[in-house]
Amino acid sequence: MTKIYSIQTTNSEDFTIYLPQHSKQNGDIHFVSFGTVTLPCEILYDDHLQDKIMVSEEVAKQLLLPIGGSTHLIFQDNTLHLGPVIGIFTAGFTESILRPIGERSLFFAKFLSIDHSVGIHSYVFGAPHINWEDGTIEGYTYGKSGWKKGLFPFPNVVYDRLPNRRIENHNALKTIKKRLIEEYSIPWYNPGFFNKWSIHQLLIHDSDAAQYLPETIHTPTISQMEEMLSKFQNIYLKPANGSLGLGVYQIMYSREENMYYSRYRDNNEINRLRKYSSLESFLKASFKDRDLSSYLAQQGIKLARIEGKPIDFRLHTNKDENGTWQVTALAAKVAGKGSVTTHLNNGGVVKSLEEIYNEPQERIKAFHDLTEAAIALSKSIDLHIKGFIGEIGFDLGIDTEGKVWMFEANSKPGRSIFSHPELKDADLITRKASLQYGLYLSKKAILQPEEIVNGDL
Repeated sequence: MTKIYSIQTTNSEDFTIYLPQHSKQNGDIHFVSFGTVTLPCEILYDDHLQDKIMVSEEVAKQLLLPIGGSTHLIFQDNTLHLGPVIGIFTAGFTESILRPIGERSLFFAKFLSIDHSVGIHSYVFGAPHINWEDGTIEGYTYGKSGWKKGLFPFPNVVYDRLPNRRIENHNALKTIKKRLIEEYSIPWYNPGFFNKWSIHQLLIHDSDAAQYLPETIHTPTISQMEEMLSKFQNIYLKPANGSLGLGVYQIMYSREENMYYSRYRDNNEINRLRKYSSLESFLKASFKDRDLSSYLAQQGIKLARIEGKPIDFRLHTNKDENGTWQVTALAAKVAGKGSVTTHLNNGGVVKSLEEIYNEPQERIKAFHDLTEAAIALSKSIDLHIKGFIGEIGFDLGIDTEGKVWMFEANSKPGRSIFSHPELKDADLITRKASLQYGLYLSKKAILQPEEIVNGDL
């Protein structure tokens, strides 16, 4: 890991910056940059400075550089780049300084409170906070004294944390993204929510990834559903753009009764089980227009169980500061009674691997197989999707034969599993990794901008 320096100020009004002697460069440095602001400066080296740099108050003021933070020293040509600066882009801001992003304020506070430990400066901002004329942003930071609003330069990179697909598709937000990328050459990472069918289509042609995919059909016909039921005994109907297990139906066929059963969660958040004489009657009751054009039919898997309840697994993968995929969190989810999914809002419960597997060998095998699958799937998705992806959340299952299956890949994974006391460390690791990937992208944009432009990462 590259060295991180604390930032302190001198009382002088000149444009001198003091750096540790060990950071001395071969060539002369004539400029200093923070985010997208650049100033002329004089660099002097001091033997007494080891892990800090000294910046005049005037330089800090003109750079919009927050004092008391930490920084990396990135040298390119004749310029010293401080930071880098990561802007976290979202929507849903309020007028309250105590909760500026409403219910999600705590979520963002957890990211912002660790930025100094990574050696970066981060702030949260939205569409109304951008001053295009002077290239500044009125962003929010979070520290020991709580939330603060301040003026910052445009960031080196943008971390996309828009809350849902509807907001993401807003034309004004699309325009902002396009402008920052094209006019200011600012890399934008984790853009776009995944579509289940698009992801399936990408992965099915990659042998490393295809082995984990259940049989899936887009806009299934009744005859296709009948065929899948005769083959697998149960299938799932899922919205192609759904999340949180909403709108999911499990359909089962009983040969003995010659009847169909549907398990789902109703609008009152109650798990239901209904019986039908035919698929036609199920569709008539559940889909008034019988239109499945936005739905997928997916092979049902006989999942491993604990106390009679099916288990699947949530894995988070992140790119680290070297741009390499790593598994940063792994937890089991046990389905709630009568639930169609293992989602916590459907009554599911989070468990650690130790709570699921008593035998160390079983636990080690599950960990190895799940991790191997998540890394292979991450690499494949990353290879085939345009843009910069820094994190993915996977819902994986292990069937009764020990085979791993992928049910879901999420570009903006939820964090409900981190409520488990044994996943507190993983909570911190995943947040840190999201910012460290921003650091990696920033360095690439500064040192090898042609790779960012060409999308070769």
